[in-house]
Amino acid sequence: METLELSVDTRGVATLTLARPEKHNALSAQMIAELTEAANRLASDDTVRVVVLAAQGKSFCAGGDLSWMQAQMAADARTRFVEARKLAEMLNALNTLPKPLIGALQGNAFGGGVGMASVCDVAIGVDSLRMGLTETRLGLIPATIGPYVIARMGEARARRVFMSARLFDAAEAVELGLLARAVPAEALAEAIEAEVQPYLSCAPGAVASAKALVRSLGPTIDDAVIDHTIQQLVSRWETEEAQEGIAAFFDKRKPGWT
Repeated sequence: METLELSVDTRGVATLTLARPEKHNALSAQMIAELTEAANRLASDDTVRVVVLAAQGKSFCAGGDLSWMQAQMAADARTRFVEARKLAEMLNALNTLPKPLIGALQGNAFGGGVGMASVCDVAIGVDSLRMGLTETRLGLIPATIGPYVIARMGEARARRVFMSARLFDAAEAVELGLLARAVPAEALAEAIEAEVQPYLSCAPGAVASAKALVRSLGPTIDDAVIDHTIQQLVSRWETEEAQEGIAAFFDKRKPGWT
């Protein structure tokens, strides 16, 4: 894999690291494919007890890669649908991973990065980070990540940040339920280890069954919901607002609605 690093220690703790620091770990087509592959590999590896999702560089994940989004703007509807499904399937693979998934957010998370935090069973971030669902600034919507974000925050709290694209700090991320805790950067590794340790005394099969049960009791995220979010994203890509928002970003100017 070129966009990720994957290691497993002797205890069976896997660390899956986003490794595009120069691009702030933005989700490119290649990273989406490699994340899906890694999730499937980890799911079937009986030696893996816990998975830590981490990242290199200053940012945890800046969201969707703008070059990837620009390519979708130029594609036909069928291609857009196929590419959006790849993103949705990656998120679903991580969300249903039959291992505990612990997010270690060492930096900012925007757009799809908030979605990546939301599919973790628990996410802990540094107290200096900022987060935001920034899609509407580009004329887009947080569609494929939406089910996971709302499952994590609940509709009422999601309404505070889902549409406005405003940025919020780590303390508010904890209040919103996106982060379990915010800690100083030097304490992040210790906080992650404290989340990992209890699982090493648990029966792996029971953990997997318990995770599947809690997911089945939460908001429904089935094929119909996922297909709906894909269609919403594809439809939004076809709007004049999305065309203007993406163009304005690459032209380094304000879009017409500001």
